[in-house]
Amino acid sequence: MSGRGRLALCATLATLAAASALLPLVQPATWLLQAALLLGVQTLVGALTRRVPLARPLTPAVQAVVTLLLLTFFFVRDEAVAGLLPGPAAFTEFGQLLAQGGHDVGRYAIPAPVTDGIRLMLVGGVVVIGLLVDSLAVTFRSAAPAGLPLLALYSVAAGLAPDGAGWPWFLCAAGGYLLLLLAEGRERLSQWGRVFTDRGRPGSPAYEPGGVEGPATAPVRTGRRIGALTLGLALIVPALMPSLGSGLLDAARSGSGGVGPNGGTVSAVNPLVALQDSLNQAEDRTALTYTTNTRNTQEMYLRIVALDQFDGSSWKPSERRIDAVPDPLPAPQGLSPDVRTEKVRSNVIAADWYAQNWLPMPYPADRVRLDGRWRFEPEGRTLVGDRGQTTRGARYQVESLLVEPTARQLRRAPEPARAVRQEYTKVPQSLPSVVERTARRVTRNASDDYERAVRLQDWFASDGGFTYDTRVRAGSGTAAIVNFLEQKEGFCVHFAFSMAAMARTLDIPARVAVGFTPGTADADGRMNVGLKDAHAWPELYFEGVGWTRFEPTPTRGSPPPYAQPNTPDPSENPAEQLPDRGQSAEPTPVPSESESCGTEAKRLDPQCGQSAPAPDGGGGDGGSAAGDVAGVAALSLLGLGLLMLPMLWRIRTRARRIGLRGRRPAAGSDPAVVVLDAWRELVDSGWDYGVVPDESATPRKAAERIVRIGDLGPEAAEAAFRVALEVEQVLYAPKPRPGAGVRDDVRRVREALRQAAPRSLRLRALLLPPSAVRVMWTVMRGVTAVRDRWLTALRVRFAK
Repeated sequence: MSGRGRLALCATLATLAAASALLPLVQPATWLLQAALLLGVQTLVGALTRRVPLARPLTPAVQAVVTLLLLTFFFVRDEAVAGLLPGPAAFTEFGQLLAQGGHDVGRYAIPAPVTDGIRLMLVGGVVVIGLLVDSLAVTFRSAAPAGLPLLALYSVAAGLAPDGAGWPWFLCAAGGYLLLLLAEGRERLSQWGRVFTDRGRPGSPAYEPGGVEGPATAPVRTGRRIGALTLGLALIVPALMPSLGSGLLDAARSGSGGVGPNGGTVSAVNPLVALQDSLNQAEDRTALTYTTNTRNTQEMYLRIVALDQFDGSSWKPSERRIDAVPDPLPAPQGLSPDVRTEKVRSNVIAADWYAQNWLPMPYPADRVRLDGRWRFEPEGRTLVGDRGQTTRGARYQVESLLVEPTARQLRRAPEPARAVRQEYTKVPQSLPSVVERTARRVTRNASDDYERAVRLQDWFASDGGFTYDTRVRAGSGTAAIVNFLEQKEGFCVHFAFSMAAMARTLDIPARVAVGFTPGTADADGRMNVGLKDAHAWPELYFEGVGWTRFEPTPTRGSPPPYAQPNTPDPSENPAEQLPDRGQSAEPTPVPSESESCGTEAKRLDPQCGQSAPAPDGGGGDGGSAAGDVAGVAALSLLGLGLLMLPMLWRIRTRARRIGLRGRRPAAGSDPAVVVLDAWRELVDSGWDYGVVPDESATPRKAAERIVRIGDLGPEAAEAAFRVALEVEQVLYAPKPRPGAGVRDDVRRVREALRQAAPRSLRLRALLLPPSAVRVMWTVMRGVTAVRDRWLTALRVRFAK
């Protein structure tokens, strides 16, 4: 295979490596095979057109036409002429498929199904990126800029993935780009007549005219070290540096919604970390404010999303279709007209900094009035932002129902529908048996599902010896539930996840809701909802009532009246004030109250917990700020150091090749090696100042290009031609007799190039010299040498 062929193949592989980062976003992964097929045909067409040869701009044009024909055949052949040629109908269908794909991206949670629209977006996007990479790296022979489209492709995956693209996908993308650079370096080197090796080092063989083999040069060794160091820093440093969060309950992109500083879906890991970080914030930032016409504000939980799928390692929303927001919303599932309800109207304002794409609302909402691109998910009765719509600065009005069932109605609830029971009582086989055993032990002798639910709630809230602690180390999956049941310490996510899982083992339909508690009231009655009001709670389904909230978390929120069996029926005595656990009827003055104080202690001593020192000695604010400043400073210094690596490599290489000004070559140095090193420095200096090397040119032609393009004066031009003549003496004379002063001539040419170059080019030559790409070439030579040694060893071994 020719050098160009290898380079084209590496460009295709680099595109597929970057595209593999998209695999976690959709299921199944068959689209990648289709994209690989189209990329292969596109690469083959490019190779054939370059052999004709055509003018360079015509090669990508031919590839684009063939790619369009292939996309037409695979996606809109029914509307195409003869099933292949795109006409107006085909382009219309393309537009409809792309619109459908954009709609489906906002409709489905990650991983999304590969609909026709999403498939066209994926395959079409990958082949377009592949065409750009092939054009830049192969047709126009500039592999370094080809990293930009590859970076764009990887950035899409990193931006949409629930937790960002993982390090294996980063290695794939980075490895593909490195492979492309190495292939370009190999192809460039193959067009030189010989490889200049460092024969002046101790232990190196003497120079022989025409020799091309030799020990690894200093740039080779330096390139290996720099390459390994850079890739290692890129992987290790981000894991060690402090990061900045993106706000409470930042929803996952592509409609997967949930809690997580990185926009992840609500799982057994992300909610633990996100809610824990929010509840431990030193400052309780206000995310929402609202006014409402109900006096029963302790029931005004603002629900964001329902997590109904539990696979043993994560709780997350199921993949469901979303539709336009109806007016009014459909009737709540399972709610009977016999159950008492109160119509509530609330006006909500989201803070300008609070941006996520699930809309916080009281449950169940009956009508929503707001502007923007919002869509309705019927099963969870949630509103989801479409095409980048978020809650940032949103103002909206919600009409909702305050459902007030009685304990008697819940006790006499009939069996739920079969479909509801099948979907919402599923537990994974990996769930440890201790979870079900504990649930049955706690609810032993209970006569109905309502009593079992209340016993589970009370066991967590008061009878089981659990304590509320936001500083408990977060766990994940089933291990988190088991650890929580054993250690009996945790915060709202532990309580909600565990109660929902245990209810399912008892055949009670259950899911987890994530949102906010009602918040605190101002003097004018306006409610403020802050970061520390973030909360998670279980919802259990009772036929005739629907999805019903329970509150197992001690000292957080308030248990609903129907979940307190000893409380009088509000329908029989509506004037009676119902007590609530862990929350006073009066607005709390500040949200920094210590949760270690019991309910009675708070009632008897309002100052309980107000002046308790912080666990870190009260210096959390300053220490955290100092840590952030130190981390940012360290990261900035590291970035500056990485940017300086090309400059440092060039300075070191130049010093090795031509030495310092006024210093002669060391005694005993091979004159031929001195000349060849000086020539390479001359060529690289020209490259740094805009004269790209032509590998096929003779030394005299190369010097002429440097003089002409670099706009050198007569004195510098003569110096460049003298160096070229010295190189020809070394390369072609039977008995080379190199002259003296070649190093001074190279310095003279380099200084003339610098003076003739504009300021921007001088700055680039200093900080980001293009010739530093030789580092990548040296890495490729090292990889090739290792491969050849292994192949030779294997041949010898199996030949015996």
